[in-house]
Amino acid sequence: MNISHENIDEINAVITVNLAPEDYNPQVDKAIKEQAKKAKLPGFRPGMVPVSHIRRTYGKAILLDEVNRLVSDQINQYISDNKLDILGQPLPKEDDQNDYNWDFNDTFSFSYEIGLAPKFEVPFTEKTKFTEYVIKADEATLESRIKNLRRSYGKMTNPEVSEGGDVLYAELKQVNAEGNEVEGGIANTASVRTDLVDDKKIKNSLIGLKKDDEVTIDVKRAFKDNADIARILGIKEEEVAGLEPSVFKLIVKNVNRLAEADLDQSFYDKLFGEGVVTTEEEFREKVRGEVESMLVQNANQKLQNDIYLKGLEAINVDFPEAFLKKWLKATNPEIKDDELEEGFADFLKNLKWTLIENRIITQNGLEVKYEEVLSLAKERIAAQIKMYTPGQEPTDQELAQYAVRLLGDKEQANRLFDEVKALKVFDYLKGLVKLETKEIEYDKFLELK
Repeated sequence: MNISHENIDEINAVITVNLAPEDYNPQVDKAIKEQAKKAKLPGFRPGMVPVSHIRRTYGKAILLDEVNRLVSDQINQYISDNKLDILGQPLPKEDDQNDYNWDFNDTFSFSYEIGLAPKFEVPFTEKTKFTEYVIKADEATLESRIKNLRRSYGKMTNPEVSEGGDVLYAELKQVNAEGNEVEGGIANTASVRTDLVDDKKIKNSLIGLKKDDEVTIDVKRAFKDNADIARILGIKEEEVAGLEPSVFKLIVKNVNRLAEADLDQSFYDKLFGEGVVTTEEEFREKVRGEVESMLVQNANQKLQNDIYLKGLEAINVDFPEAFLKKWLKATNPEIKDDELEEGFADFLKNLKWTLIENRIITQNGLEVKYEEVLSLAKERIAAQIKMYTPGQEPTDQELAQYAVRLLGDKEQANRLFDEVKALKVFDYLKGLVKLETKEIEYDKFLELK
């Protein structure tokens, strides 16, 4: 057996595997004997099928399988032994079309294209500068959060006349261009949230309405989200695109308004526990602290993105693009050429950052441990439970059971592994580079690029 590789250039190479009969026949003979022991064929007792019969009947198929397996194993071993930093997987050369007899006496030669990762230096040192933002809650953000909290613990009222932000319980009837009801058209009774209406003119038309008042609205103009349209009309979301006409008569049945909770001790106790907060000033500072603690994640995301963009900008390398496109087509045969071209630039960006991450991990002995992936899975599950079933506190043992079940899904496990890897690299880089801390209000932070 002989295996070698030839560099076409710095990022493309060809691996060639040569096999003589003595290289593959021992494995083929072993496979044929194992098949004979397992075979159940008419006229033969189980496990007593002659080896010669298996060779004669299935020999070429077994030979093909074993040769392919041997070639694949040898190429993978060669890549590992020679520490070749490859991209994707080896692909058979398209012009490698040898005509073999497959009679157990052939000398085989197989050639495979490989793409090589470009050489580069990690572009981050202790002299690389970044800004780490400490986001403070501006007054508008603070007031918005306080308003939402008060509404969450408020009471529903039924005023006579509608105002902005009210919910109209109304009957909707599909009408034609003349304003007449469409025969057999859509009719439904539902709650219409005026705060979700996007069109200003339509939103204004829903203010000042009383019970039994009527107004005509175009639901496709009124709402951006098809899910909102589907809900108020009682139809499937996929039916919204073909909805014609999209004009409906809205007849008010009731006006609902959520009155905000009073800023009193009862409200403070419900939010923070009995006696923890006793004044409006303490309440505002408590909410400010909670808002700013949530904004830490926004600051981290900004820093991560700045590091990502800096890494992409600092490294100017070539990739084996022709090879990578062939590999993507081979592994995703359903992808169309225009789809491949459209997403290829983003693919190269992600590939470049993945190479940077892997280089940082390798050079610094970083390691992603199973316990870390399990811990992240438990965090994600606990957050979901808190979101959908407030007040329910699963035990650590229950979370562990849910997490192990989640990690049994290969796709989910890979996603969480990549998250832990990204966090580990981010933490390492935060400790390496020079960070300049800067306070900024949230509204100003949103203006940053």
